[in-house]
Amino acid sequence: MLRSEKRSLARFLLIYLMSTFILFSVASWLFYISGKHHILDQQAESLKYEAEHLQAKLRALHHSDAAQLVYPHDAYIQSAIYDLDKKYIFGTYKKVPELDSLHDSTKLYYVDHVNPYFLGAAYLLVSKDRDNAPIRELQNSIILFMLVAGIIFSILGYYLGRIFVAPMRDSLKQMNRFIQDTTHELNTPISTILTNIEMIETFGKHEENKTELKRIEIASKTLSRIYDDLTYLNLNHQYHREIITLDMSRLVEERMVYFSAMAEAKRLNILLEIVPDVLLQIDKNDAIRLVDNLLSNAIKYNQIKGTLTVKLTHNIFCVKDSGIGIRKKDMEMILQRFQRAANSEGGFGIGLDIVNQVVNAYEARLEIESEFQKGTEVCVRWKN
Repeated sequence: MLRSEKRSLARFLLIYLMSTFILFSVASWLFYISGKHHILDQQAESLKYEAEHLQAKLRALHHSDAAQLVYPHDAYIQSAIYDLDKKYIFGTYKKVPELDSLHDSTKLYYVDHVNPYFLGAAYLLVSKDRDNAPIRELQNSIILFMLVAGIIFSILGYYLGRIFVAPMRDSLKQMNRFIQDTTHELNTPISTILTNIEMIETFGKHEENKTELKRIEIASKTLSRIYDDLTYLNLNHQYHREIITLDMSRLVEERMVYFSAMAEAKRLNILLEIVPDVLLQIDKNDAIRLVDNLLSNAIKYNQIKGTLTVKLTHNIFCVKDSGIGIRKKDMEMILQRFQRAANSEGGFGIGLDIVNQVVNAYEARLEIESEFQKGTEVCVRWKN
């Protein structure tokens, strides 16, 4: 799966799972509140039944002999009787609660009117500890449901996402097929043109047509570089790198000669700061793509009679131009494939994407500093 497909799939899954999670969270919370109230209502109903049972005992106690007056006790239920003024008469509480301030989240309370007034009591208070076991079971059931639903909907979302990105995958396949066919058709005429230019420059007399040949050379080298870039993009996932100890100083100088015709066409002032014998462990083709794309962009987007500065040390490779620069709002997307900061210039918007791929392959760091209408500096800092 390509990076663009992975990004689209990840974004789809993120939105899909977040919206599903929010929906299920709200539904689960409402279900929990409803279930909790139902459990507490059941416990309150049982407490009401206990209060009626206790009233029956008080009624029997009211008609018994004074010597047999024993207030009914229960291991799980606490109770107390109060007079008409809500003053405590008797009960099983160690700390007597006030009828008007019954607040305890760990207990359930029920107040019943005593009628007639058995033993002088007008109110009966009964309470018991709230049973949280059913509530915990409800919580565990909801958590288990959320986990199972999360797994199921993640799997479903993944396959829905694959269906979602399928049209994009087909489009990319068609584009790659087009690039492959285009590069195949370009290769032969480009090679022929370059070979014949070299033969004319070596053996022929071309003083009269020097300007025209120079233009042909620039166009041919541009086509050749585009061909190499398109081939790399199309076959990058199958590309086998041969890591060697490469003399980057010599390579940069050679590529400067290669681009000299393009630089002369814009009458650029070239400043070279190349430290000799800079050796890197890198694939040669990767190094050429890295250098060529940075030099090509710096020449393409430079101004006429501008300055091109190329710096190479053991730790960093920088290419700086005095061209059109990049707006701040375009800096974030400039590394994306087919994105260009300026539509006035040619190109496919793939140069910096290729540079970024090479940089990431060798765990280096890409640094871009630019000021609009003043120039851009792109540096690759090697991993120590």
